[in-house]
Amino acid sequence: MKAVAIQAFGSPEGLAVVDLPDPSPAAGQVLIATEAIGVGGVDTMIRSGALAAYGFREGHVLGSEIAGTVTAVGDGVDTLWAGRRVWAFTGMGGYAELAIVPAERLLPLPAGISAADAVTLGSSGVVAHFGLRHARFASGESVLVRGAAGGIGIMTVQLAARGGAGTVAVTTSSAERGDRLRKLGATHVLDRSGGGGEDAPAGYDVIIDIVAGARMPSFFARLNPNGRMVAVGAVAGHPPADFGMEMFAAFQKSMSFATFSAATVAEPDRRAVTAELFAAAGRGELHSVVCERLSLEQAVLAHRKMEAGDVFGRIVLAPSGSRTTPRPADGYDPPLAQGGPKSS
Repeated sequence: MKAVAIQAFGSPEGLAVVDLPDPSPAAGQVLIATEAIGVGGVDTMIRSGALAAYGFREGHVLGSEIAGTVTAVGDGVDTLWAGRRVWAFTGMGGYAELAIVPAERLLPLPAGISAADAVTLGSSGVVAHFGLRHARFASGESVLVRGAAGGIGIMTVQLAARGGAGTVAVTTSSAERGDRLRKLGATHVLDRSGGGGEDAPAGYDVIIDIVAGARMPSFFARLNPNGRMVAVGAVAGHPPADFGMEMFAAFQKSMSFATFSAATVAEPDRRAVTAELFAAAGRGELHSVVCERLSLEQAVLAHRKMEAGDVFGRIVLAPSGSRTTPRPADGYDPPLAQGGPKSS
C-alpha cells in the first residue's frame, strides 16, 4: 500500500510517499480502505519534530482520523462490519491507503454524511465539545476563540453559538475569514492580537486557545473575573516558560488556565459525541468546512498550506485509487447505542 511517512523531521519536504506491506487486522481490529484522511495541526507538529519527546520517531506514518470502508475484520469482531462505511479515530497511521483500527473506535457513517464531512466534523468536534466542557462553559457566557479559522476553531464557534453563548468572538487573519466565521456563529471578529473588534467586549468568561505561542500570555488580560482559558492546541508552539506570571499579576481576578487533550476522553464518550455531531450535521445544525481535497501524494503541499496559514476549515487527503468493497445490499447499520456490532 501507499503511505506517507516522516523521512526527516523539519519542513514539509521531510514527508515522503512510501510503499509498505498491506496490513492485516489482529484480534479485535478491522482493516479500513481509506476514502478521506483529516489533516490536523497536530500532524504538522509531529512532522516538525516538536513532539519527539512524546515518542514520535522518523518513519512515523501520520494521520489520526479517517473515513472509509471496512474490508477485513480480525478475530472476535462481528463480520457484519465488513463492507460498512465508517469513521474512525486511528491515533496514528491514517495517511495511507489502508489502516488498522480497533473495532471499538469505529462509528458507522450515517446517510448524508460524506467521508470528507466525517473527518472534518469528527475529531475537531470532539476537541471543541470537550474543550468547552473543560472550561465549564455555560449558556449566556462570553467566549473568545483564538485561532478560529482551523477545524477545531470552526467547530468551537459553532458549538459555543449552539450552546447559547452571549458572545462568540474570534481572532483571525482577514476580514474575509471573519465574514465566513460570522456566518457560522461568530458575533465579533478580532485581529490576531485580540484587538480591532468593533463593540467587542473588554473581557470574556471563556477563552479557547488553539494557537498558544509567544502571544498567549497577553490574552490572560482579556479574561473576566473568574474567567477560564483552556489551551486545546499549540499550532504556534509552546508559550513562554514564565507565562503564568501574567495570571499572578492579576491574582485578584481568580482566573484559571488549563490544557485539554482528546487523549483523556474515553472511547465510548468520543464515539457518542461524534455520533451526535454527525446527527446535528445531518439536521443542518452544524456545518463541515472542507478547505480543499488533495490526493494522498500531495501531503507535502497540504502541510505547506497548513504552515502558511492558508487554510480555512480542514484539508482532506484521499488515496488516488479506490480499494473499497461494495456496500452490502441488506442495509444493515450497526446500532450506535452499542457502538456497532457486538464482538462474537
